[in-house]
Amino acid sequence: MRWLLAPPTSHRWAYALTAIVTVSAVPPYAYAQGTPPKARAPRVEDPNAVTTVMAEDIGGRPEREITLERNAEIIKDKTKVQSDYACYRQVENEVEAKGDVKIWRYGDYYTGTELKLNMDTGKGYMLSPTYRMEANNAQGKAERINFLNEDEALVLNGTYSTCEGTNPDWYLRSNTLNLDSGRDVGTAGQTVVYFKDVPILGTPALSFSLSGARRSGWLSPTPGVGSRTGPELVVPYYFNIAPNRDLTLFPKIITQRGFQLGAHARYMGETEDGLYQGDTYVEYLPHDKKYVPEKPGGSTDRWTVKSTHKQDLTEDWSYAWSLRAASDNNYPNDFSKTVSGSTERQLLRELRTDYHGDIWSLTARVQKYQVLQDPASVTDPSLFVSRPYDRLPAVNFHAAQYDVAGGFDWAFDSELTRFTHPTLINGTRLVGIPQLSYPIVGPSYFVTPKVMVNLASYSLDSFGAQAARNMSRVVPTFSLDSGLVFERDVKFQNKEMTQTLEPRLFYVKTPYRDQSQFPTFDTDAATFNFSQIFSENRFVGSDRIGDANQLTAALVSRFLDAAGAEQLRLAFGQRFYFEDQRVQLASTTPVVQARSDILLSANGRISEHWGFDSALQYNPSQHQVVSQSYTLQWIPAQKKVLNVGYRYLSGSFKNIEVSSQWPLFKRWYGVGRVSYSMQDSKILESLIGLEYKADCWVFRVGGQRFVTTSTTASTPIFFQLELNGLSHLGVGSPLEAMKNSIPGYQRLNEGYGR
Repeated sequence: MRWLLAPPTSHRWAYALTAIVTVSAVPPYAYAQGTPPKARAPRVEDPNAVTTVMAEDIGGRPEREITLERNAEIIKDKTKVQSDYACYRQVENEVEAKGDVKIWRYGDYYTGTELKLNMDTGKGYMLSPTYRMEANNAQGKAERINFLNEDEALVLNGTYSTCEGTNPDWYLRSNTLNLDSGRDVGTAGQTVVYFKDVPILGTPALSFSLSGARRSGWLSPTPGVGSRTGPELVVPYYFNIAPNRDLTLFPKIITQRGFQLGAHARYMGETEDGLYQGDTYVEYLPHDKKYVPEKPGGSTDRWTVKSTHKQDLTEDWSYAWSLRAASDNNYPNDFSKTVSGSTERQLLRELRTDYHGDIWSLTARVQKYQVLQDPASVTDPSLFVSRPYDRLPAVNFHAAQYDVAGGFDWAFDSELTRFTHPTLINGTRLVGIPQLSYPIVGPSYFVTPKVMVNLASYSLDSFGAQAARNMSRVVPTFSLDSGLVFERDVKFQNKEMTQTLEPRLFYVKTPYRDQSQFPTFDTDAATFNFSQIFSENRFVGSDRIGDANQLTAALVSRFLDAAGAEQLRLAFGQRFYFEDQRVQLASTTPVVQARSDILLSANGRISEHWGFDSALQYNPSQHQVVSQSYTLQWIPAQKKVLNVGYRYLSGSFKNIEVSSQWPLFKRWYGVGRVSYSMQDSKILESLIGLEYKADCWVFRVGGQRFVTTSTTASTPIFFQLELNGLSHLGVGSPLEAMKNSIPGYQRLNEGYGR
């Protein structure tokens, strides 16, 4: 039997009911760690939808009260209620259901023994409820749910888990759980997290967002152990200041050193003048118990600052800063948790402003460096870190136009810089570089003649016995760049592809000018590689303009698939010298050679599972390899990767690297990395770990070791239990270490956390 009833004035009670499961989308301990839940169906109900009631036996007075017995069913829009017995009161707009009560709501499913709900006010209750969510497959149960209004529900003695089955591996239990969907806030009372029915974490209270939005609160505590810090514990607190601003505080107890406070602030936004964004990270540890100051009586306070900011002042004008600083030379050695952090020795502090027009741009900046010396440099001068010149200030101007006056390109670059250094000569340099080119481009060829002039003027301060003086130079350069492009259809790896053959010749003529008396403020020899051999100057910087009468020859072949994506690239290049290279950095002895080293490279993906990258620099005169690097990556399936690499630079290093993520046996995965110096016969970096993947949780354990200085190393260890959809508990940051150390590493529980 079926009746169709007129819709009541309000039918939004299920919205409050559904709020119970949003705890699965935003776990209590995952404010800054969780990802938003999967998008669910729109929650908007049709206010004019009819209500359909069905049962084997229907009685009562339709205008006041309807009783439904045996297989009772009430359907309104996207909500369906089934029970053994139900009563609908038309005047009060109230529903009572008893027996085996079931509710389907936007894909979510609830069961209980009794339901009473006022559809106008949203007030009511449900006894012995269970639930299962569609968005993240979460489930839970409780003794009772009290619906306080149409937006707010109070869950009494409830549980929550993302595990399957009636006996989940992990779950949380709370005595009270207030879910306010109107304010997007969930507030829990006494809560205990269970793993394998063993309590592993308890908290007297917590609050969280129901929708997945960021929300202020404590993050999960993270213990750690380091070889230079000992056991430590950090308990972060997250401030969700605004949708585009946040702040995280990191109070940390370091047993061997003391109490450290860290802070990380992020912001971004837009004003009527344009965009802005910034990021600042600060650490401060007063009175380090273990640190011995470099100077007697020096401070034992330890700190570091990293800050960046960029902002548009108008449509054409912006400013920015970048700040790096540390309290002492040993800070990276003692507190770095990554390889890259331990090698940061030249810390730049820069303030700049940029202004641009249609064809020109102007930049003004000041730069100053702090250099952190390796403590071992006192006994080993080869470890000394040189201090770059400060720029106080530097002003750069650039202007260019293309395809003007019948096809010409022109450009003009200028720089005015004041260089200062505590131990070297100081001075001011003005550089101007006008250039003119005429590109001739066809379907399968190009020819580009170009002329340019480097104009430089120096005003040098007195230095030692040397008096102040002025110097200048004018160096013209002519270059001719040309190339051809041939194509043919080929089959590669049983796929139709296009192979290109691209020969290129690049000629440069620069006359000799004696520059041996000019300082080297910011100039060094350029690294010889494929990008450098097609530049006019063999130096980086403006203090040296190399004399040249040379020709660069290169040949590149590429394999392109049907979509135009490059699958394989092969390249060969060499430079031929017709005159000796007389301009040098710090020597008057010319370099006499008829040809340069040979450059070879090959890279690409030779199949769906194999990729490689290789480069080689070979000296044909001495019949020796100058540098070489090879990397090979094999990814046969998801969460299977093997990387093998070899890097060599004559007189500097000779390293071999191996890293992998690989399934060992059912649910167990191994991860590892080793970087070994064959020249020094020692391990530079190593990582080893194990991962276990269950249906709703992941366990990780391992350790890492990396060199911080020539004589010291850091050895952090980690273990972590991650409960899908809730949080992670443990020591250290294994995910960060694995992702940074193993190219191609894949998270076992993708879609959870970050």
